[in-house]
Amino acid sequence: MGRDLGTRLSAQDAQILTEAKPDIAVMLEALSSLAAALWAALRPGTVLLGAVAFLFFADFLKRRRPKNFPPGPAGLPFVGNSFQLDPEKVHLTLQQFVKKYGNVFSLDFGTFPSILITGLPLIKEALVHQGENFSKRPVMPLQERIFNTKGLIMSSGHIWKEQRRFALTTLRNFGLGKKSLEERIQEEASYLIQMIREENGKPFDPHFIINNAVSNIICSITFGERFDYQDSQFRELLRLLDEVLNLHTSLCCQLYSVFPRIMNFVPGPHQTLFSNLEKLKMFVAEMIENHKRDWNPAEARDFIDAYLQEIEKHKGGDASSFREENLIYSTLDLFLAGTETTSTSLRWGLLYMALNPEIQEKVQAEIDRVLGQSQQPSTAARESMPYTNAVIHEVLRMGNIIPLNVPREVAVDTTLAGYHLPKGTVVVTNLTALHRDPAEWATPDTFNPEHFLENGQFKKRESFLPFSIGKRMCLGEQLARAELFIFFTSLLQKFTFRPPENEKLSLKFRVSLTLAPVSHRLCAVPRG
Repeated sequence: MGRDLGTRLSAQDAQILTEAKPDIAVMLEALSSLAAALWAALRPGTVLLGAVAFLFFADFLKRRRPKNFPPGPAGLPFVGNSFQLDPEKVHLTLQQFVKKYGNVFSLDFGTFPSILITGLPLIKEALVHQGENFSKRPVMPLQERIFNTKGLIMSSGHIWKEQRRFALTTLRNFGLGKKSLEERIQEEASYLIQMIREENGKPFDPHFIINNAVSNIICSITFGERFDYQDSQFRELLRLLDEVLNLHTSLCCQLYSVFPRIMNFVPGPHQTLFSNLEKLKMFVAEMIENHKRDWNPAEARDFIDAYLQEIEKHKGGDASSFREENLIYSTLDLFLAGTETTSTSLRWGLLYMALNPEIQEKVQAEIDRVLGQSQQPSTAARESMPYTNAVIHEVLRMGNIIPLNVPREVAVDTTLAGYHLPKGTVVVTNLTALHRDPAEWATPDTFNPEHFLENGQFKKRESFLPFSIGKRMCLGEQLARAELFIFFTSLLQKFTFRPPENEKLSLKFRVSLTLAPVSHRLCAVPRG
């Protein structure tokens, strides 16, 4: 009986389906016609407009500020406040917002919510007292493409702590703070003096010759060798490095951080930037391969050898960040930072001397009194040369080469100055305002070594932070200070720097990853 019932039901179902077929066909045809009519009515332009409207709405939701977030200027969709900042002087444009919104205000660089902190108390609060909360680096698309969150500058968390600890230890082992490294700087200063002497007092551009001299110090630590000033390959690398720094602030590179997927297929300066960086990485990788060929695990000659030892020691350990990729990025970071920052500061120093001959004369009088013309400058002499030391500090203050510090990112939800900063907020510290604060400096906009002198003795200033402060302060500060003193004093011991005849020097700057003097020429007139 059950079988007969099943047979009857199946027959009935089949009959119902057969009868329903025309109705389904009619319904599908009606839906198809409706879809066609809608498409004809909307048209591609309308659909595109709808998609754009959706994206704008999504961007609006993303930009909504949390409760008790710092105030700030309204931004445009996708690009934020980027077009409200003058790309030729971003650090100066921001000071107008400080006047309007106060010492903590918000703004968006592209799609990234950011805050700017002004004033020593707040900078110390963020970078020292709450240093752990502000120790991350923001991972923006451009930086991720370039640094891949590896190395020393752009890494965070466990990788950064491990890499920084190793770098500090290794730099000390290879002479940081020791006489051996000081002797290398003195030797390089002699090579530089010889090169400048060959100009015979005629106008020359000091840019790449100083770059090469300064770079040779970090190269001797990282690669175990220096490079001759006539080495065409190394000169090309310094040119590539300079172009990278310059292109980094181009409009195309800024747009890359907003529309990375689109910009990957668009030609422009950002593609040149990526290409140059690949060449620099290839240079470092080649140096590593050369080291491997005659590497002795029992004896480290330089940073690369020491790192290869560390890789060997941690082989097989998943938790370790000591891998060859990190070696390439860490070495490149040391090369980049160890070349650009000190050489740019030195170029500013010679420019300020050429523009302030009376200050240059006082420096030379102190050099002649303490060292004479034959004794090589050393860091030990710094204590006996307060005026020269004060001039170098004033060069760093006025040169302002990293005006907004290197950005940080809030690692966990944090409160600063009563404001709520959610995890992921980008934090920029306003070193420009700190170093030009009229409450701290008697003549904030004038080159004045007296800012660092008291009763003829050198005076440290708490509001002087060119190397930053806290957990992520510059790990090469000690090296940079030694280089600046020895190079600067050696050059002024042997030469007087003047503007070329019928050429006017200026303090105009070029905005790149650092603030550098625009291209200029100097005359180095031999002394004695």
